[in-house]
Amino acid sequence: PIQWHLVFLVSVPFGVLGTVWAHLMLKDTGIRRRARIDWWGNLTFATGLVAILVGITYGLLPYGGHTMGWSSPFVLGSIVGGLAILVVFGVIETKVAEPMFQLELFRIRAFAAGNLANLLAALARGGLMFILIIWLQGIWLPQHGFSFSQTPLWAGIYMLPMTVALLLVGPVSGWLADHFGARPFATGGLLIAALSFVLLEVLSVNFDYWAFGGVLFLSGVGMGLFGAPNLMGIMNSLPPEQRGAGAGMAMTFMSSAQVLSIGVFFTLMIFGLASSLPGALYHGLVAHGISASTAMKVSHLPPVGSLFAAFLGYNPMKQLLGPGLASLPPHTAIYLTGRSFFPSLISSPFGKGLRAAFDFAIVACVLGAIASALRGGKYHFGQDVPPHTSVDEPVLAEVAD
Repeated sequence: PIQWHLVFLVSVPFGVLGTVWAHLMLKDTGIRRRARIDWWGNLTFATGLVAILVGITYGLLPYGGHTMGWSSPFVLGSIVGGLAILVVFGVIETKVAEPMFQLELFRIRAFAAGNLANLLAALARGGLMFILIIWLQGIWLPQHGFSFSQTPLWAGIYMLPMTVALLLVGPVSGWLADHFGARPFATGGLLIAALSFVLLEVLSVNFDYWAFGGVLFLSGVGMGLFGAPNLMGIMNSLPPEQRGAGAGMAMTFMSSAQVLSIGVFFTLMIFGLASSLPGALYHGLVAHGISASTAMKVSHLPPVGSLFAAFLGYNPMKQLLGPGLASLPPHTAIYLTGRSFFPSLISSPFGKGLRAAFDFAIVACVLGAIASALRGGKYHFGQDVPPHTSVDEPVLAEVAD
């Protein structure tokens, strides 16, 4: 609402401070050894992953009269081709002397289970922020007296309970995991996150904020409990000379799953909107004096447009109705383009898509919790393991939880 460039007054100073602090304070305790760059592995992995993510992105756009583009040859070709290239990448990684991905590390149960939990947790939460922001900016805030120009600011403010919970719980969960092991906190954190999604699903679209803020705080607690212990469990399961590769693999799974999650969440939301938004738009517009032909045309526009209008905190009625507004009484035109009509109209269709998205997140969190529970006891790779120790025969100290 003030000036978008001012965001850099936050990101730049903190970025510089973090860089200087890291250079001065962090200690390199890893075991270094010279290795050749895995050029073919880098090339095939980047190509395959980018192709899949591009396909998912374009799958959200309308194609050939359909509300989404999942039947588009380009989308299908990108996703199938990307998967095929990643299969080639996997074969390459088993043949080269210095692979980028150390696939044999997945023979370590704690590493494999921790990464699977990491991937599922990222799938569950990656698209969550976008969905909650759409909920606040496009529906709840306008219905509670906020102008569309102010909804981005207040959506950020009203999301603070989740951030506060993450800041409070994250450091504590790391300390607890050091003393009691990663499994109970990582597993419990995902179960708490699943519970928060259940509670979000049962909330009314036009909720009381104290309930919404409380569930956001609970969600932050769950993700805060999961993050540090899970990463600690992954790293402690690895021999010292493989921890750099292992950390890179864990971050790759997480960042890729977060992008994939956005595609999944938006796909589920659009499917939910497509089933009921056209009828709601048509009847709502006709009831306020818009001609049947104009209402029919507007109602059959791709629902992705309405979804992103809500995401931007924007009422699209003025552009959708165009010259038709001039023939309406002034008070009706003002109402249709104001902050009440559009949010009220999409509330019910949005709720259907919302439930589908939260169902997916619940399933992902529960499966992630199961994977986390199967990681085994509290693993610490032996301190006196020589650098040449085979990953196939790790020397591990296992302590029962």
